[in-house]
Formats: sequence, structure tokens, C-alpha cells
Amino acid sequence: MQISAAGNPRRGDRRRSAGFTLLELLVVVAIVAMASAGVGFAMRDTSMVQLERDGERLAALLESARARSRVSGLPVRWRATAQGFRFEGLTPSGPPDSDLPEQWLDPDTGVADTVNSTVMKVLLLGPEPILEPQEVVLISRRQPSKTVRLATDGVRPFAVQPLVP
Repeated sequence: MQISAAGNPRRGDRRRSAGFTLLELLVVVAIVAMASAGVGFAMRDTSMVQLERDGERLAALLESARARSRVSGLPVRWRATAQGFRFEGLTPSGPPDSDLPEQWLDPDTGVADTVNSTVMKVLLLGPEPILEPQEVVLISRRQPSKTVRLATDGVRPFAVQPLVP
């Protein structure tokens, strides 16, 4: 009868200890999956991220102008321009630099026009609490297939929504 030293497996036990257990393999697969998901999020399309950021910012600006219109009782219009956008009907309530901005964060952002890029989109923002349903579609000028839609049903605030073909 052969006796092994403490900590040394016997000759017949070597076959069972060679290889990985199912739990170890599952842990490795889970780690690889999380790492590849992190890489996928890190390599997200930057033009779409910029467009979504401009869309969220515009939604906040539209709601701010809508609130200011309801408080003042004056109609406010948002109009797209060749270089950005403009709010018409707002009176500055403070210093000139406290008024709403008129430029996109990304110069590549634009508004989808309906006819020959000469018709500019106009949104009516108030002063009535309930408006007609309105929408505006933002596009990337370098990649026209990238679009973001901002819409309201007239009661709810403007929000970025998926563009339905």
C-alpha cells in the first residue's frame, strides 16, 4: 500500500483534478460577456450621442420657453434657422446672457426641412396650457440617416421619441 505525503494527491485522483469545473467556466463566460458589453457601450456612435444630447437639451429649452410663455401670457414661437434656432416673443427677464441659447451644442446638428431646405420649422409654445400636437426632427448634417424626433401631444412636455418610419 502506497502512502502519499500531505497535500500530494494520490495517483488515481489526478484525473479528477485536471480541468475546470462548470462553475469556473460560467464565471469566465460571465466576465467576458461583461467586458464585451463595456466595450460595446464605449464604442457607441458619437454622432448619434451628440444628436441625442442636442435633442434632450432642445426639449428642456422648449419646456422652459413654454413655462415662460404661460407666466407672461405672451405667445412664444420656436423657429429653426440656418445656423441654429431662435425663440420669438420672449422678453429678457434678466441680463442679456441669461436668455435662452440659440445655437446647437454640435454644429453638425440641424432640423429636417420639409421642402427644399427653404421651409424652416416653427413650433408654437404658448401661452395656452394645452397646445396642438407638435414635433420636430433633428438630423445630423454629415450623416442624414441619423435622426432624433422631439414631440408633444399638446399636454405632456416635449420628449425625445423613437422615429417611426
